[in-house]
Amino acid sequence: MEASLRKPTMFRLKAELVDRLKIAAKRENRSLNNYVESVLMDVVYHEPNAETRAAIEETRRGVYAGTIDNSSIDAMIKSIEG
Repeated sequence: MEASLRKPTMFRLKAELVDRLKIAAKRENRSLNNYVESVLMDVVYHEPNAETRAAIEETRRGVYAGTIDNSSIDAMIKSIEG
């Protein structure tokens, strides 16, 4: 297996952000470097599909999807199905 090349990089981040990243990394039992790298990879490599992009665009334009009736589970399912 080919080893992944790593390039040392320096960023200036707000101290509060670094503290929160350290907490999140510790919560997942990961190093700060590993955690930040995985978060960045998720952002860069996980593009939403066409349907999701369309839904995001509808939301940004304020397209109203309707009202969900949450008075009961049956009413909720019925209002979702249309």
